[in-house]
Formats: sequence, C-alpha cells, structure tokens
Amino acid sequence: MTNRERALNLLHYKPVDRFPAVHFGYWAELLTEWAEQGKIPKELAVNNYDGSEKDIELDKLIGWDFNWSHTVGAQNGLKPAFEYRVLEELPDGSKRILSGSGIIEKIKPGKTSIPSEDDYLLKDRAAFEELYLPKMQFSPDRINLDYFRNFNETRPKDVPVGIALGSVLGDIRNMTSVVGMSYLIYDEDEELFADIVDTYADMQYKCVEAILETGAKFDFAHYWEDICFKNGPLVSPDIFNDLCAKHYKKRNDLCHKYGIDIISLDCDGVTEKLLPTWFETGVNTMFPIEVGVWGDQFEAARNKFGKGMLGVGGMDKTALRKDKAAVDAEIERMKRLAALGGFIPCPDHRLMPGTKFELVQYYAEEIKKIKI
Repeated sequence: MTNRERALNLLHYKPVDRFPAVHFGYWAELLTEWAEQGKIPKELAVNNYDGSEKDIELDKLIGWDFNWSHTVGAQNGLKPAFEYRVLEELPDGSKRILSGSGIIEKIKPGKTSIPSEDDYLLKDRAAFEELYLPKMQFSPDRINLDYFRNFNETRPKDVPVGIALGSVLGDIRNMTSVVGMSYLIYDEDEELFADIVDTYADMQYKCVEAILETGAKFDFAHYWEDICFKNGPLVSPDIFNDLCAKHYKKRNDLCHKYGIDIISLDCDGVTEKLLPTWFETGVNTMFPIEVGVWGDQFEAARNKFGKGMLGVGGMDKTALRKDKAAVDAEIERMKRLAALGGFIPCPDHRLMPGTKFELVQYYAEEIKKIKI
C-alpha cells in the first residue's frame, strides 16, 4: 500500500498493511542541533520546510513515511501584507517591528518563539476600512489557476494532500493580538468585529471555491485555527459559535459538494469547548491534539462525538527528549488510541530543540508495528 492509501484507509475505518510513521515537522533550532551533532547533513538543516525536498530526504534518514502537512491553496491572507519594518532598536538588541499582519512585535535576536505583541493597528472601524478592508478582497490573482488545473497529474501520488481552507478566526487573532481581539469583540461598535470576520471569511470561501472549480482533487481539507491555549479558548465559546459557525458550515458544505469528506483543523491548546462548533458544522478531524500539561484530548472527544470524530496527532512529543522508556510508554498509549479506529498517531506538534535523534528514529520504526 502507499502511504496515501494507509492514511485514508485508517481515517475511513478500513484495513491497512501497517501504520504509517507520520510527523509534523521540526523547529529550525532542532535541525541546527542535529547538524552540529553530526546526526544529519548540514544542508538538510537550512531552508527545510514542510513537504520540501529536504524534508522528504530527512524523512528517509530518520525513517518517517511522510509529514502530515502536505496542503496547498490560495494566497488567502492579507494581500498585500503590511510591509515588514523595524520601528525601533532597543538597548538590549531587541527590535520593535511591524509584522505583515499589522502587529507591532518585540523580537530578540537569535530567538525563535511566539513574539511579544506590543501594539496593533486594527483598533477601530476607520483602521479596518482604510488599512485592512482593501487587503481582504478576493481577486483571481490570489490563485495559481494553471497549477490547479494540472494538479491531478502533478500532485504527489504516495501521500495524502489537502486543500488549505484558511482560517475563520485564527488569522484575525494574528492581526489584532489576543488583547486587541478582546477589546474589538466588546467595542462600542458591536458590528465591527462581525464585519471583520465576515469580510475575511467571504474572501477565503471564494478562494476555496475557485480552486475546487478547476477540477483539482484533494484527499482532505484543512483549517489552521490556533485559537486556544492551555486553559481553553481565547474567546467565549458562545461568541465563537455566533461569529464563526456559519462560515465553517458554508466552507465545509462546499468541500462536501466536491467529494471531500475528511476535514481537519489545526488548533493548539485545550480545544474541548470549541469542538461542538467545529464538529457540528462539518469539521471531523482533530490535529495535532496537543497533550501539554492537560493530558489526552482525543479519547474524550471520541467518547462524546462517536466514530465520526477522527484524529491525527496526540503523541506527546516531549517523550522524544527523554529516554526510551518514555517513548515506549507513548507508543503503548498510541496503540490504545489506534485501537479506537479513525486515528493516526503523530507527534503533537513540531519537534523542538533537545529532541534526541535516535529516539525519533526508534519511534518512527516502532509506530509502524502497531496492529489493530
């Protein structure tokens, strides 16, 4: 069987010859560490991104079958993005910069992490209409139509490939910061935040529609929607449902119309309180199912929503920084979750600095031995 067949069979409760060893990429600092340790060639540590030739070459070296993050789509963000600018250089070497999303961030040299958000541009209706509304409009040049017209002949045949559906609220959170989003939701102009969500969602829907109208075929559809943290959602579940449910349903119904029945969503953190909105509107695959300090989320979701709730992820990646016993314990847990069906084990996010190369090799080999 191909890895594409294995993955799709597992998510449709069909038999497979073996489980695929699936991952979700790496922190750049980890690849640098491995190169310095002599574990991988130095050239594989530079400009290595999801689905790239270097990523695939590294898969072979480690023993992975593929990176789950094989998705393609439109330019469905702000177009054009704000011009990156350094606004201020601080005495400690840090810089205040204007990001492409219109956020003013403080960044430290040589550090890769979630940036510190100092300020934001999207504060009121005037800022929305003058600075953001023009960047949220649909235009055909957001899509490489020739690429998608030839997609069925040129796409990888041995791995599942998804259409990127964009984001309903996660991208907007990136434009406003969490603090800014919170103020905008409760602003005196009660319709403003809804207008922002609706405008952005309409543009992204048209992008997805234009791609699917080319005849390109996909194995799944996928949202990026980081809108939760370790204590739950960054927005009230009721407000989230009121603002976003209709947009998920409209986009998911479009996918169903074109025969796509696996619709996954990437959200970090504790997602439990938002799962009803996602599941009831057609999202049926959790990813990457972070374990964090709160523990397994997939089994609880399966018990609540039944066999229609699928999963990719759920393996506590921190075990790969520890020892073989910790990895063995995670493999045993993955066997238990795999036995539920409709689940593909995968580290629950990108592998971070300190991850041990030999333990990753060991995990990739052992996960292929799961039998259900």
